Amino acid sequence: MILNCAVVDDEPLALELLESYVEKTSFLRLVGKYSSAVEAMTEIPLHEEVHILFLDIQMPELNGLEFSQMVSPDTRIIFVTAFGQYALDSYKVNALDYLLKPVSYTDFLQSVNKAVRWYELKQKADSSVEEDCIYVKSDYKLLRIGLDRILYIEGLKDYVKIHVEDSPKAILSLISMKALEEKLPSHRFIRVHRSFIVQKSKIEVIDRGRIVFGKEYIPISDGYKQGLQTYLSSRSI
Repeated sequence: MILNCAVVDDEPLALELLESYVEKTSFLRLVGKYSSAVEAMTEIPLHEEVHILFLDIQMPELNGLEFSQMVSPDTRIIFVTAFGQYALDSYKVNALDYLLKPVSYTDFLQSVNKAVRWYELKQKADSSVEEDCIYVKSDYKLLRIGLDRILYIEGLKDYVKIHVEDSPKAILSLISMKALEEKLPSHRFIRVHRSFIVQKSKIEVIDRGRIVFGKEYIPISDGYKQGLQTYLSSRSI
């Protein structure tokens, strides 16, 4: 298994060190290196999946913790920082690992091997489970929802509203957007805004930067625009 990697760090020496570690590891492939999270947000390759993101935390304009919440949930985050006080915050954003500078090659290998194991398990799970439905708790009931019925999902603080076809009423469930996003197959669903996830195959009209579902308009935020553009570009003529 070859994993695509990107490195984001505003310290040139740290950037070069991680690049050298990636290049001498046979199962890793470097697809980008960036001196800021803002640069990475706009320039991470549009047509290549990033499996591992090595990410510094203390950076100007947009820090690593903030940026980590904008990347695909299928990308594993490994924080690389000189400061130990952010370790708890890193687990809140579901980081795979947390490395303190200066990083040895041994520590680097231990972290990327975690990523390899994670992707191997994910492949097995994806191949063994038929992704045709989810079960959600709503009004003290456990409801089965066919994935093909879902139009979009709307986040409301600690709740989500699942909007489905052929139903005037959305399904309300006590779950976070991030937790639900991790349950949904990424090849079918995409996050387009902090508060909205849409099913790719249900997108029929985009009008002035908004996805149209009947009388509802779903905004597309700058932080998630790149992922949607990649999907649309691959199918545009």
